[in-house]
Amino acid sequence: MARTYLDHHATTPVDPRVVKAMAPYWEGAYGNSASAHIFGWEAAEAIEKARTQVAELVRCKPGEIIFTSGATEADNLAILGSAPRLAQRGHHLVTSAIEHPAVLDAFRQLEKRGAELTVLPVDSDGRVSAGELKAALRDDTVLCSVMWANNEIGTIQPIEEISAICKERGVVLHSDAVQAVGRIPVDADIVDMLSLTAHKIYGPKGIGALVVRRRKPRIHLQPLFYGGGHQDGLRPGTLPVPLIVGLGEACALAKAEAVARRNHVEVLRDHLLQRLRQEIEDLGVNGSLRDRLPGNLNVCIHGVEAEALLLELREVAASTGSACSSAEHSPSSVLLALGLSPDEAHASVRFGIGKDNTIEEIDIVCDALVKKVEALRSFSRHDSRGG
Repeated sequence: MARTYLDHHATTPVDPRVVKAMAPYWEGAYGNSASAHIFGWEAAEAIEKARTQVAELVRCKPGEIIFTSGATEADNLAILGSAPRLAQRGHHLVTSAIEHPAVLDAFRQLEKRGAELTVLPVDSDGRVSAGELKAALRDDTVLCSVMWANNEIGTIQPIEEISAICKERGVVLHSDAVQAVGRIPVDADIVDMLSLTAHKIYGPKGIGALVVRRRKPRIHLQPLFYGGGHQDGLRPGTLPVPLIVGLGEACALAKAEAVARRNHVEVLRDHLLQRLRQEIEDLGVNGSLRDRLPGNLNVCIHGVEAEALLLELREVAASTGSACSSAEHSPSSVLLALGLSPDEAHASVRFGIGKDNTIEEIDIVCDALVKKVEALRSFSRHDSRGG
């Protein structure tokens, strides 16, 4: 069986066209973008082009983009960076139970410093209730962070409703849009701050961005690092020109191919689900099938330990949860938040289908998966009888 990659929510391969765009900036055009000479000007021009490419994908102004090392840094800069000035108005913060650890852990740090945090539950589909959010907001609520789409179950949040509620109450809204950008339409104008990263959209690892909308009242960020005036002093350090070029090119390609990519992965996802439902008994889908990322499928295969199943499928790359929590053996907090039992969470597998996967690959994976599930269930029944 040929190796098949179905873990595109963890990371994606770098598109050859992105590699080609980056190539000149590793050797010939290697200048520091802050240098006042031809090499520096070349680098600065490349960065501004990339800034425009990112802005065009997420519908913001180029000057609203702060380049970071990835979405984790962008999330931290949004939350920890905005907190000092916002604390002058209040100390109450709001987020959801299924956020990425980069968001939840940043909020926990603010809790340790005296802030109050409300963590909103989600329904069985993984959606935040606009009504519950509205009820949770207080006069001293200053910051809310709700991810655009979940990395494990693919559920898309009602961001427009959430935004309207926050705007009405004067609450700053941040969204971790890592899984949404490049997969579904994302309009940064809906939120106040938005995090994204290159390696989820066929770009290089190590580069991301935080979009900070420039409107009144102005969001004032305190930098996480010090040591230079780069990017208006908000993120000091020499800019990694090749990586930024790669992010820009990945965004440009995602914009140009958006509809084709979305339709392709949705067809493959639906085919995968149809076959699994037909050929595997007692199979459940985690998350909403209506409000869901097109290439995401997270299923619970009752009676099977997901880690054991994936070990048997050595040539198939899929996941039992978030790649950022893969070292932990506790059940997924996202799946538990949906109401699954620990056993059901441990029986769940996430498939992330990408633009270069084929229907033939899906069928080969299904054939192997069905056989392994049957074998593991048979072994489990035999073992439970003490044979």
